[in-house]
Amino acid sequence: MKKNIFSSAFWPLLLAIVFAFGYFFGSFTPKKQKLSLGNFPLNKQSKLNQIIDYIDNEYVDSTDREKLVDQTIENLLQKLDPHSYYITAAELQAMNEPLEGSFEGIGVQFSIQKDTVVVITPISGGPSAEVGIAAGDRIINVDGELVAGTGIRNADVMRLLKGEGGTLVNLEIQRSGTESLLPFSITRGKIPIYSVDVGYMINDTTGYIKISRFSRETFNEFQDKYTSLLGRGMTKLVLDLRGNGGGFMDAAINIADQFLAEDQLIVYTEGRARKRKDYRASSNDDLLNVDLAVLIDESSASASEIVAGAIQDNDRGVILGRRSFGKGLVQEQSSWFDGSATRLTIARYYTPAGRCIQKPYDNGLKAYHKEVYDRYENGEFESDDSTALADSTVYKTISGRIVYGGGGIMPDNFIPIDTAGASILLSRIFYSGNFYQFAFDYADKHREELVRHGNAENFVNDFEYTGKVENAFRAYLKKKNLEIVEDDYKRSFEIISARIRAGIGRNIFGDEAFFPILHEIDTVLRESVSAQLN
Repeated sequence: MKKNIFSSAFWPLLLAIVFAFGYFFGSFTPKKQKLSLGNFPLNKQSKLNQIIDYIDNEYVDSTDREKLVDQTIENLLQKLDPHSYYITAAELQAMNEPLEGSFEGIGVQFSIQKDTVVVITPISGGPSAEVGIAAGDRIINVDGELVAGTGIRNADVMRLLKGEGGTLVNLEIQRSGTESLLPFSITRGKIPIYSVDVGYMINDTTGYIKISRFSRETFNEFQDKYTSLLGRGMTKLVLDLRGNGGGFMDAAINIADQFLAEDQLIVYTEGRARKRKDYRASSNDDLLNVDLAVLIDESSASASEIVAGAIQDNDRGVILGRRSFGKGLVQEQSSWFDGSATRLTIARYYTPAGRCIQKPYDNGLKAYHKEVYDRYENGEFESDDSTALADSTVYKTISGRIVYGGGGIMPDNFIPIDTAGASILLSRIFYSGNFYQFAFDYADKHREELVRHGNAENFVNDFEYTGKVENAFRAYLKKKNLEIVEDDYKRSFEIISARIRAGIGRNIFGDEAFFPILHEIDTVLRESVSAQLN
């Protein structure tokens, strides 16, 4: 007997499909509103509903109806544009956590080493730090379950350690210098996922802040960093958005707001079903008189491009690096009763000069995602003469400078990819993971000695890649059967030295030691400081 196509069992599966069709027919969905079938025309529901019901009843092999529905929605949204997509209930929490800025767990950064979970660092202020978990501790048992020497994976560790806030987890820890296992009872709590990686003073007057994504907490983190740097004498700032793929639009607007005078246009959005909406600077101009350089590259997208575009079009600072990704579409997330969600493009955003920097996507998804690689192949990473602008329309900044739309934000100062110091040896060390592994092993073995530096700043200034550190690394590479070609080693010495020092520093003092050391070999950062000085 045929099943009723509107049976209660089928409703949860149909919801997301109907939602997707609803947008085709002009339905307006407020952000995060959960939808019901009543929002959409019945005849449009019925056609798709009947097709899936027909497949479920008549197809030659058995089918997983829920999986079929998920795949249908995914393919449907994918046909619209590269940034509209469907998220299953199982995927949603993991995707939202970095943007929400927190999750619930015990609060440790860990690494699986030799089949054992090793604490890299307890997160400051988190439950583990409060009970005395320390860097270098080995987690042997979790709630009576042996996790050492069992082939455990990262996903397994996360499953055991994460959980609802207020719940208890019992650990048994092996600590260097102690013979017996140490028991710890930890109450899970809210753990921050930081989106501002680091903030420090490059010199007496120049601050540096790196933002890796735009989450719900990004502005608060950014404000904490710049307030601290202003207190240390900052009059110039390098804002690093390289590798930042975007996030919440509001976070980007709030950050751009700090640099602009009241009522200056930051960005505006407009779509077929959405009227133009302007976002203007408020009176929150803490950084209005701070000289600004913004760093971008081919991985700077979306919210990052909103910030860069606002600064560039208002002639507020200098943009340095390479052409940004080129994502000028705005998505809205809507949730479904089964826990799934859709992110649908509902508008384009435009920089203050009126530019839409979205790169073309009419050649399909594969070509769209390959476009950045094509830039590399065409020589664009090495020369701005190789840059092909997708939109020849000329726009002007408030001072009359010419800028272009389409295909990303072009920097004011192009800085090519740095190939000095590159070698086959360097590539082999890097891609085999040996920088990371040696840094961990060395830090773990010499932890007590390294901690005596006291803080990240002292470590950065005092720790050198000489003597026993270099000898230890050479011996490590030999043990890994990685031949050291001396000409390559000399050519890449500066990079090798910085990578080892930075990796060891991160294992002991975190990102506050890691980034300042890597920046010693960062040509884009050096150029940005030079541009501000001049």
